[in-house]
Amino acid sequence: MLNISEGEAGSRYTYLSRGCKLCQEGAKMVLFITGICGKNCFYCPISDERKKDITFANERTVNSDMDIIEEAKQMGALGTGITGGEPLLEPEKVFRYIKVLKSEFGKEHHIHLYTALPLDDNILEQLATAGLDEIRFHPPADIWNSNMENYASSIKKAMNTGMEAGLEIPAIEGAQEVARMANEVGCFLNLNELEFSDTNSQGMKLRGYKLQDEISNAVDGSYKIGIEILKTTEKGHLCTSRYKDAVQLRRRLLRIAERTAREFDELTEDGTLIYGVITCNREEKSAQHMAELLLLSGVPEELFQVDKEEIHIAAWILEEIKMDISADVKEMCIIEKYPFPGGMVVEKIPL
Repeated sequence: MLNISEGEAGSRYTYLSRGCKLCQEGAKMVLFITGICGKNCFYCPISDERKKDITFANERTVNSDMDIIEEAKQMGALGTGITGGEPLLEPEKVFRYIKVLKSEFGKEHHIHLYTALPLDDNILEQLATAGLDEIRFHPPADIWNSNMENYASSIKKAMNTGMEAGLEIPAIEGAQEVARMANEVGCFLNLNELEFSDTNSQGMKLRGYKLQDEISNAVDGSYKIGIEILKTTEKGHLCTSRYKDAVQLRRRLLRIAERTAREFDELTEDGTLIYGVITCNREEKSAQHMAELLLLSGVPEELFQVDKEEIHIAAWILEEIKMDISADVKEMCIIEKYPFPGGMVVEKIPL
């Protein structure tokens, strides 16, 4: 019987790759190369907005190499996970970004890459030369019960270049065959608890998948399958739906928030920021005029900021002064949002 260790939020493992350990810390930037992919896996969770030929570093649209560097610095990234879509549909872009990251942050900046493609020697050698540390292959589910020798061969060749190599798939029926191959090749296997998303829900329901409960996106039975497979996998990791949200995402948000929060932002334990917003009435008082009034009333300048026709201000101060300024403004509210430009608003409370 293999020794299965217990992680956070229900995750279990017999082995963790270096990439997984850094993800646990929320220390990996997500570099989304392209949303294009020709595999059409029924469980793919990528949103329609991202199924385009567009590159993101976390939530930032990438228009230059500097966008990637700035995003990594903003979150204090210790590594990067390269994903998609299928990132190796644009191999030259992948090679360049790996080199850019290694040049800027050093060899210790750990980079792993996901691909659904079996790869030839040339591509693997170029990835290794560029500095890729870890590669994770995703054979599509419709071939799990057939010949996967081309993936096994790619994994062996990747390991021969010095990269750590493994497999990453959803925990569903049929994954036992992939686990068997992982044991034979000697690589790791990451199993992800299957989840419903807006884009995959119809296809999942047609195949008989159901939600585990009313408060989760996890698929009923996926975790149980993952545990059973893990019991036979020498180098395995079962990553739960709760773990991705409650641990990985939360810690990544905290890293970003701790480095980007303004003096007046309140940082929550979930990595979101809370602050007050005053929307000014151009016809009556501009944002700049309101800022001057705030200074005259004794509000320290470091506790508010002019943003176009809005004033962003410490939430507790806005609560105190709302009655005094209500007649002069268009709207007042308390905002809780993700800690990056254009980040999702979690809650908006009108005052």
